[in-house]
Amino acid sequence: MPFQITIQPSGHTCSAAAGTTILSAALDAGFMLPYGCRNGACGACKGKIVGGQIEHGPASENVLSEADKAAGLALFCCAKPLSDIRIECREVAGAKDIPLKTLPCRVQKLERLAPDVMALHLKLPMNERLQFLAGQYIEVLLKEGKRSAFSLASAPYDDELLQLHVRLTPGGQFAEQVFNVMKERDILRFEGPRGSFFLHEDSSKPIILIGGGTGFAPIKSIVEHAIHNKIERPMSLYWGARNRTGLYLHELPQRWALEHPYIKYVPVLSEPASADNWSGRRGLVHRAVLEDFTDLSGYQIYACGALAMIDAAHRDFTAHGLPAEEFFADAFTFANYTQSSNQSK
Repeated sequence: MPFQITIQPSGHTCSAAAGTTILSAALDAGFMLPYGCRNGACGACKGKIVGGQIEHGPASENVLSEADKAAGLALFCCAKPLSDIRIECREVAGAKDIPLKTLPCRVQKLERLAPDVMALHLKLPMNERLQFLAGQYIEVLLKEGKRSAFSLASAPYDDELLQLHVRLTPGGQFAEQVFNVMKERDILRFEGPRGSFFLHEDSSKPIILIGGGTGFAPIKSIVEHAIHNKIERPMSLYWGARNRTGLYLHELPQRWALEHPYIKYVPVLSEPASADNWSGRRGLVHRAVLEDFTDLSGYQIYACGALAMIDAAHRDFTAHGLPAEEFFADAFTFANYTQSSNQSK
C-alpha cells in the first residue's frame, strides 16, 4: 500500500510505494527537493520529519547523527516512509536554488550520432549527483583557464549519466579533443549547472520548442523531463538542420510524437542534399513556425541554436504577438571562452 507524503510549507502531496525513498517519490511526482549524492553521503537532502514513521536507511553517521535523528531530521535520499508522513523542507523553485558545483567525471561512453556529432556520456563519482533543471548547461574546464559550455541532453531524473552532444567545429579545442584524442575512462572536470534556459512549469500555455542543430540537446532534456513528470501541455517541436544527417536523433522525436498525442514534431531542412530524398519541410526553422502559427500571443517558446537564429526568431515572433517575457532562448557561439556569459556548444 502506498503512503502519502505531504511537503511543508508548500502543501504539495505525493505517494510513495513500499520501499521507495522520500526523495525518489517527490522527484517522480515532479516536486524538486534539493539533493546532492542520492546515497546518504553529502547531507544536501537533509530535512525534518514533522509527522509519521520512517526507516532511515543507509544514512551516513557523519552526515546524520543520532542527535539529528532524535531531533526529527532525516536524509530524504535514504529514508523510506513506514506510514503517511509530513516533511518540512524547501523546494527548488528555480536555478538560484541549485548550488553551483565543480566536479570530476569519467567519460563512460563516446557515441557517434553523426559524422560531426558525438554524444558524451559522463559518469560522476559514486557519492555525487548533479541536480539541474531541464535545459541547463555545464562548463567543461579546459587548460589555461578556458571553458567550453554544453547543454545537458539528459533529463534531470536520469542523472546517473550526464549526456552532452558535441559538434565538431573548426578551431573548437574541446570538440577536436573529443573527436581525435578522447577515449572512454578519460577524466574531465566541469562546473554547473548554469543557465536560465529551463522549462517554466508554472504556466499552462502551450509550448513551441525550436532546436537548431545540436540545439536539440536541451530541447531533448526538456521534453523527456515533461514526459517523465506527466506535463501534458501541448508541445510543438521544430528541429532545424542543414541536411538529413543534421537530424542525428530523428527517430527519437518521431517516437515521442507517436506515443504522446500532445507532442507534435516538425523537422525542417534548409539545404537538403539530393541523396536525402527529402519530402518534408524546407527553409529556416523559425519561418516554419510562423507558417503554422500566425498568432503567438498565447504561447511560450523555447529556442536553442545559433545566435543568428535566436535573434531572427525573437524579432519575428514578437512581431506576431508573442509576449517578450514568454520567449526563452539559449544562443550558441562556437568558440572556447573564459567568460561564463558566453557559450560554446
